[in-house]
Amino acid sequence: MLESLPFLAATYVGQPIWLWLAFLGFIGFLLWIDLGVVNNKDGVVSAKKSAAMWASFASLAIAFGAYVYFVYEPDPIYYMSPDNLNQQAVLQYFTGYLLETALAFDNIFVIGMIFTFFAVPREYQHRVLFWGIIGAIVFRAIFISLGAAIVNEFTWVLFIFAAFLIFTGWKMIFGGSHEMDLNDNPILKFLKKRMRVTDTIDNHNFFVKRPDPKGSGRLVLFATPLFLALIMVEVVDIIFAVDSVPAIFAVTKDPFIVYTSNIFAILGLRSMYFMLAEAVARFKYLKYGLSLVLVLIGVKIIWNFGLYKAWKDMTGEALVPYLEPQWSLIATLALIGGSMLYSWIRTHEGKDGRNPPVD
Repeated sequence: MLESLPFLAATYVGQPIWLWLAFLGFIGFLLWIDLGVVNNKDGVVSAKKSAAMWASFASLAIAFGAYVYFVYEPDPIYYMSPDNLNQQAVLQYFTGYLLETALAFDNIFVIGMIFTFFAVPREYQHRVLFWGIIGAIVFRAIFISLGAAIVNEFTWVLFIFAAFLIFTGWKMIFGGSHEMDLNDNPILKFLKKRMRVTDTIDNHNFFVKRPDPKGSGRLVLFATPLFLALIMVEVVDIIFAVDSVPAIFAVTKDPFIVYTSNIFAILGLRSMYFMLAEAVARFKYLKYGLSLVLVLIGVKIIWNFGLYKAWKDMTGEALVPYLEPQWSLIATLALIGGSMLYSWIRTHEGKDGRNPPVD
């Protein structure tokens, strides 16, 4: 096939095009299984079913990590050392996957706000999130392609990413968050001014035909609040990508590792939403763990790409050690896991009324 279709052997950002197409085809197959087989009927997705779905996607993400370690051929230009490339790649992959999964918690909270605002029935929420995932796959591909082109052409841009991540982490610690005022949202105002929109959601369709309000007697197309909810879910993903894409480029410069870890985390987001939407408030201290992770990653960029390269002795030996990828993975696990455990303990104590948490 590669001989008859030579373009498949051509490379795109370090990997052959056939590998990118194979990965996208695999993701497309998973989505078809999801909507076409497992969830082909409208209905409320139970927490138990959501947990099983998330476990399935997480297992696939782990299996893909095994592929990265044993089969994947990393391009050395994206790595600091030419030694143990697969070990570096798999550590960066899992760090990116965990980071993106953790950052999705804020996303879950905002998606819940959107569904409440548009009064989206629970049996239709899975459909909105499914198509939201399709959009996320496309938009992340665009952002990551642009990011890869910029970072690998102008390495100094990483220092801008570092400053942005440190600032974002600082803002999260002291109360900043992704909040959306949907009542006064300019995108919604724009859409409502230029589209006919129904007042209610009667089925799972994003568009329906209704009698022309101008009295022509014809049936005309109306968007439903379900479509507006989908648009806002896509907007939320773009907003969160502004944080998550720089964060993962700080972990790895390999575009294939960046994209695959992103996509596996996004695939799990939908099932994670139904599993944790009710309990997301119980992880109130998670944002502090995430903020520290972002600050840590920003500092790591400055350390590895600044201090490590600049501070050398007379023989050219670095005066400070290089921070290896495994330390990022350990720190990410410790901070995120610790903040989740602390949140669970404190909110559980407050719920029992024995020792309410103090803010």
